[in-house]
Amino acid sequence: MRITAVETFVLSNRCVLVKISTDRGIAGWGEAVAENWALATVATLERMAEHLVGRDPREITKHWQVLTRGGFYRGGPLMGSAVAGIDQALWDIKGRALGAPVHELLGGPARDAVRVYAHAGGSGRTGDPDLARRRVEQGYTLVKVAPDYGPVGFLESPAWAERFVSDLRELRDAVGPAIDIAIDFHGRLSVAQSRRALSLLDDIAPAFVEEPLRPEHSALIGELVHASPVPIATGERLYDRYEFRSVLEAGVAIVQPDLSHAGGITECFRIATQAEVYDAQIAPHCPLGAVALAACLQVDLAVPNAYAQEQVVDVHDPASPALAILTDPSVLTPVDGAIPRLTGPGLGVDVDEDAVRERVATGTLDAGSPIWTAADGSFAEW
Repeated sequence: MRITAVETFVLSNRCVLVKISTDRGIAGWGEAVAENWALATVATLERMAEHLVGRDPREITKHWQVLTRGGFYRGGPLMGSAVAGIDQALWDIKGRALGAPVHELLGGPARDAVRVYAHAGGSGRTGDPDLARRRVEQGYTLVKVAPDYGPVGFLESPAWAERFVSDLRELRDAVGPAIDIAIDFHGRLSVAQSRRALSLLDDIAPAFVEEPLRPEHSALIGELVHASPVPIATGERLYDRYEFRSVLEAGVAIVQPDLSHAGGITECFRIATQAEVYDAQIAPHCPLGAVALAACLQVDLAVPNAYAQEQVVDVHDPASPALAILTDPSVLTPVDGAIPRLTGPGLGVDVDEDAVRERVATGTLDAGSPIWTAADGSFAEW
């Protein structure tokens, strides 16, 4: 079997799909994009594709090594995302060629279903109690929220703390004690403000607090682990097992590699195995589409230490745009807050190529993430 073509499809600044075709008529799909940098990701991917055409797609590890190390420079979101999409597509091909889902090739299923969580954000507050109740009615046992008050200062006022705690208590009252709540700080907090915020959460008992610090401050995250009993999660902006080593050694409870950023299935499976050594679990980051979600689920199914899977696709609505590129989106429908084990070959989902081609973006792409400024006009983390 030989690779005959590598094609990319830019649907938006947050969605790029890659298709790898072979001379046996078997094709694989992956999702590869560093959000806001779609065209730059495509350029990196096309450079990597020069190595692939004419080669055997089943030699996944060999290709992964060449693509991640062969250009001398390595790492980071662009290279990590480009190789991630290629890697997903290669695993998709291998699974389809063998008639097996990827998790079977990784050692077989460790579970029958993967717990997924949904976001319950509220504009101008930390979480929307009504939306959170609806999520629970849909079967979710874990919802995630973020303080939506705009930029967070280096040290915030008591008024900010009171508002934050009041919102969370209302959210807890809305869902009850049996539902888990996760809080995403999106890297907006300083070390000092993180200590303050974590100290407010004892009676909320969150499942985890996500990314309190910016990724460049990952070396300091151990200070938060030791300052509070609240479980800490991080990793959506870390790109390989070497970067995850330091946060695992610092004692984080959950790591969140993104299978469309951190080297794909190949590397994220290794990161999950690495996390086991530190008694940590994985909750893969996935703010993208259906193909990325399917790739995440394959790793979740294969490893014993999968905590929960993020998803932003409206999996309860088969007509949602994110699911419209699949021929059978029902395989991603949760049952009692968990997606049943995918049994189809490869990634376990079938892409409707005509639907993808109809969705290809033309002209100028959307601007991407907003740019925030603090009250004094200086840059602020979004």
